[in-house]
Amino acid sequence: MDLKSILENAAGRLGDKAALILGERRISFARLEEDSNRFAHALIKTGVKKSDRVAMLLTNRPEFVVAFFGVMKAGAIAVPLDTRYVIDELKSLCNDCTPKVLVIEEPPLASLVSAIPEFKSVRHIITLNYPEDEKFISYQNIMADNPPSSVKTDINPDDTAIISYTGGPTYKPHGVAISHRSAYTEAINSAATFEQTADDVFMLFALPMYHQFGLTAVLLASIYTGNTIVVVPGTGRSIESFMEAVEREKGTMYCGVPYIYSLMVNVARRVGVKNDLSSLRLLASGGAPLEPVVIKQFKKYYGLDIRDIYGQTESICHVCVMPIHGTGKIGSSGKALACWEMKIFDDDDNEMPPGQVGEIVLRGPLMSGFYGKPEATARTLRNGWLHTGDMGWMDEEGYLFITERKRRMLILKGQNIFPADIEAVLETHPKIAEARVMGSIDLIRGETVKAIVRLKPDEKATEQEIRQYCQGRMADYKLPREVTFVDVMPEVIPLWRRMQFKEEDVKLEISD
Repeated sequence: MDLKSILENAAGRLGDKAALILGERRISFARLEEDSNRFAHALIKTGVKKSDRVAMLLTNRPEFVVAFFGVMKAGAIAVPLDTRYVIDELKSLCNDCTPKVLVIEEPPLASLVSAIPEFKSVRHIITLNYPEDEKFISYQNIMADNPPSSVKTDINPDDTAIISYTGGPTYKPHGVAISHRSAYTEAINSAATFEQTADDVFMLFALPMYHQFGLTAVLLASIYTGNTIVVVPGTGRSIESFMEAVEREKGTMYCGVPYIYSLMVNVARRVGVKNDLSSLRLLASGGAPLEPVVIKQFKKYYGLDIRDIYGQTESICHVCVMPIHGTGKIGSSGKALACWEMKIFDDDDNEMPPGQVGEIVLRGPLMSGFYGKPEATARTLRNGWLHTGDMGWMDEEGYLFITERKRRMLILKGQNIFPADIEAVLETHPKIAEARVMGSIDLIRGETVKAIVRLKPDEKATEQEIRQYCQGRMADYKLPREVTFVDVMPEVIPLWRRMQFKEEDVKLEISD
């Protein structure tokens, strides 16, 4: 029950069958297995030992799969990171997990090269497309110089396999430590719930592999099942290319965030439905609540149902899903998967009866804890239950309805954003005395970032000035879309609460 066995078993069963399709590239299970062995040999040569961390800054591409399973085969811990992080964010995260190796995709930016000495733990940098020298190891040379033979490593199912950083503010990192057992259990249960078979074609678009949703529900579950994965490059702005790829490759499954489905509705309303998507048998939406109005509009234009799911990184991936047959209950995120137990607790950790709102708590293949943070782990994992920080209620049949968020977090296009990250940057501005960040409800994006700023006495500033200051100091998706200046900071900053949207709220716009 370790993750490296997922690819090993698939390669043994399926050999040269295509596992991954990216444009003209067709990468077989056998090739992924051999290349991941080469990568594991190279890691071991650099001195990587069991439980060492290997940080990965890679987008959706075959090399991500090779590197990830190479790390598993070496007995190390994979740390997939958001490729949009800026230098200060990367330094904060790397100082927390102290990786020995960093794997990057693009030629390093000048700022990264100059900052390398500040990454104290990093001994080696592997790059996909940069000449090898005393600083960098070439991925291409790794593939040429190392054998495809298997690597013998002693892995316990309860060893940490992955550290995923979406469990807290970037500048006070909370890395979610995930064991081989938990990720494996979640992957196979996801596949069983979605009734995946080797004949399925899973589309991967605008859902990064470094995110647990894309890594577990798509990549790991698909390799376990032996079905093909079609990687479509791009973001939500490439929605037409995604639909063209579904038609061309006869895609049967897609998991995405609500933002993508809203954009697909907008495209249909603006230019009509131009692609044959009838091959799709399952569409799932996660990362943020899916509004009923989007489900209704999507069904109207495309004739397809969307299954809402719920989960978080601390629970590896999704813990509940709407039934894949029939309609379920509109407004609900479905019922718990077979491997999960879900309840509603009050503030004293007493179970609430059906219909009563409380905190959603979970028990199943949970995270091991927050990496290196026993106190934070103890607060979140109490008496065997994961306290999610999300509020909701369950009906007598076990359907979950999410109502609001207890923790300070907002979700933009399925991406978790912690206000503390943005506040930490804003309060370094020489004119700002105090800053608070909240989310503004947006049907298309989920929430957008709103900054509330109190300036120092006699100082003046504009919204544009504040936004420009933030650029380059945080990942682009965290940038405030709106800045409001106040003389007195409000005592209460609103958290997210579920709202009711009407059909006319689905605007005909696709811009960021």
